[in-house]
Amino acid sequence: MLKTFSEAIASSVLVFDGATGTELYRRRVFTNQCYDELNLSNRRLVTEIAQAYLDAGVDALTTNTYGANRFALERYGFADRADAINRSGAEIALETASKADRRVFVAGSVGYPSEEALRVRGRAELVERFAEQVESLINGGVDFILFESQPSRESAEIMVDALQAANSDFPYVVSYGIPRSLLRQPNSLETRAKYYEGLFAPFGTKPRPVAWGLNCILGPNEMLEVVKEVIKTLAIPLIVQPNAGVPEAFEGRQIYYSSPEYLATYAMRYVDLGASAVGGCCGTTPEEIAEVAKMVKRSSQSRRTEITLVDLGKDVVEQEETPISSRSALAEKLVNRQWVQTVEAIPPVGYDLTSFVEKAKTLQKNGIDAVNMPDGPRASSRISSVVAAREVLEKAGIEPVLHVCCRDRNLIGLQSDLIGCAASNIRNLLFITGDPPKLGNYPNATGVFDCDSIGLCALQRRLNRGVDLGGRSIGKPTEAFFGCGFDPSALNRERELERLRRKIESGALFAVTQPVFDPDVLLRFIDDYGDLPIPVIAGVWPFVSYRNALFMRKEVPGVVVPDSIMERMERASSSSKEAQLETGVQIARESLERLKPYVQGAQISAPLGRIDVSLSVLE
Repeated sequence: MLKTFSEAIASSVLVFDGATGTELYRRRVFTNQCYDELNLSNRRLVTEIAQAYLDAGVDALTTNTYGANRFALERYGFADRADAINRSGAEIALETASKADRRVFVAGSVGYPSEEALRVRGRAELVERFAEQVESLINGGVDFILFESQPSRESAEIMVDALQAANSDFPYVVSYGIPRSLLRQPNSLETRAKYYEGLFAPFGTKPRPVAWGLNCILGPNEMLEVVKEVIKTLAIPLIVQPNAGVPEAFEGRQIYYSSPEYLATYAMRYVDLGASAVGGCCGTTPEEIAEVAKMVKRSSQSRRTEITLVDLGKDVVEQEETPISSRSALAEKLVNRQWVQTVEAIPPVGYDLTSFVEKAKTLQKNGIDAVNMPDGPRASSRISSVVAAREVLEKAGIEPVLHVCCRDRNLIGLQSDLIGCAASNIRNLLFITGDPPKLGNYPNATGVFDCDSIGLCALQRRLNRGVDLGGRSIGKPTEAFFGCGFDPSALNRERELERLRRKIESGALFAVTQPVFDPDVLLRFIDDYGDLPIPVIAGVWPFVSYRNALFMRKEVPGVVVPDSIMERMERASSSSKEAQLETGVQIARESLERLKPYVQGAQISAPLGRIDVSLSVLE
């Protein structure tokens, strides 16, 4: 077990708690009371809140001491009780953390000098008084000091000087509150870059923080813009804790995108960019942090899960693989560098496949090469995709491209399904890691994630050589033509490039992209990869309406819809439904035309199940 916070944040993704003040207010403690003093007068209430965050699954609890400095406490007449308030805050958090069955760290929360204090008090006095608070928290047993919501470099330097005065070797984090006005300034990229450079510069000869932080002021979406710019310049871990959200205009209404799933989705985006810890600030609750913990911990675990192929058993020999071009009609066309067209069709919720097969027949009659069949998309439960694929193959006469998701089955079940596909003559497979269960209709379902799509590629390649995961012979080798997915719009581009390389090294024979709304993004990704050795099928999603575009932009992880396209769809929405559909189809056609010289095929999504829209893109 890791012993220090510094070790933990350097080697894993941590989840911090959310707002304490919000929870106190929800429990009818109004703002005319001193929230920090409640550590003494209502210890039970503060403990309840800490316990709620512990139950949510956090790795770090923050003490209820944000405003427990002598200057802030003077307003309530509690300045002489500052030491007791801070020590009690530390004790409450430590006692709560000790109940966990895992290592939970305690952050000693320290706020910042008010504008009045900065103006009236001398620097020496500010350092002295904040050093008192820091010393009380250290003596109370916290694992590190968290200087929260620092409004400026000047304030942060005062805090670091205070820490040095109290204990020069104690670990600390400096977390900044970025003003919203900074994101709206003209020439903002250059202005922001200079601003961030000043904030995150070293503190002279003083020890550097164990991590930087961003918290407060900004909602999840605004914070994402800051993280994108800041993360590139940092050499140490970053902690991201946005506010619950800010309203956004939609059709004349102010909508708060602040559900637990919303915050958790953005937390994953911060992690994808490289954040080492995520949590919440003002307005966030234990319910929201619980969603963050479930999504982040499961997904980050799946990223680190690597498949282990057992050595070949005695007298077991890998057999020669079937030539790629003979495995399926789709494989033959791609090997011969012919253009291919696939259309997505999602299996139904029930078991009546009549309509589904009819759609497949329509696609076959229109010259579509294969039906692309997701496996439990958006973490939804549907009829077995293997059963649906076999029906399509046998009754519609068109090949399926069957998605195989790592989320729902362990390695034993996955291997069984892959061998079952071989027995059913289902040859085209697309391996995906899968959306976390919290995104779907069964939020209490457990994600398995014994391996990721990289591991599945390695497993299938072995099956194609007649050997199973445990090193045993399976007799006749499978003949799968298997591929992988990738997201050219990924926030962490380097990670996505590296994962694609590993998928190809593990045996992937083709790749299908996430929906591409800006063709240049995919073209730059291909250029960055270099000599891409496998064929690429570009994902294209035709919007049927402005609402459809808005949903994809805001609610579907990993999808990036450019402002220019949103503007076109919004203009069309002022006309008619037909105009919106026509515009969406036209945008998809333009994307496909731009990409066609650089890829070997198109995978057209069927929005709302409408294959007629998909076919119209290919006309």
